[in-house]
Amino acid sequence: MPERGVNAVVKAARAVLDLADLRFEVAPDPLLGAPTLNVGTFAGGLNVNSVPDEAVIGIDIRTIPAQRHAQVRAQLASLLGPEVDLLPIVDLEGVRTKEDDPFVERVLQAVSAVTGEPARPGSATYFTDASVLTPAYGGVPTVVLGPGEMALCHQTDEWCSAARIEQAVEAYLRIARGWCEA
Repeated sequence: MPERGVNAVVKAARAVLDLADLRFEVAPDPLLGAPTLNVGTFAGGLNVNSVPDEAVIGIDIRTIPAQRHAQVRAQLASLLGPEVDLLPIVDLEGVRTKEDDPFVERVLQAVSAVTGEPARPGSATYFTDASVLTPAYGGVPTVVLGPGEMALCHQTDEWCSAARIEQAVEAYLRIARGWCEA
């Protein structure tokens, strides 16, 4: 008797459409860009002949430093309404160190010396342990630096060339030695 029930999957589907239209009213960060929102999972219902009483959607939001997480949660709660429970799984601020920080400059110099190519600050739009470690160490200057190819991150066939790993090892050694000598 679907006419007598409240279909949680239908309500969740409407919420997903509302989320797809959501725009954060914040200027993009010059290095990190704009914040992002992705609905990555959707589950609900037990079988086709009963009205689902629960649906769960998984939302991944990547914020930028200009945003406050409490405000983002309030915006989501307002959009989705009182019937929705927002349950954060991981709630960590993004990490950003100014490009002119001496540590960043030291890292860029080490990378340029090893690769023979000019190194420029960039951004990593994926989750790293830096989100936990940077605040745990009191907001130390942080650079996410690895040998992998950004275009291959989080893909089934992700790979990394041995030459890039060797370059990364040499860069890490130069950075550590430079830090110890400073």
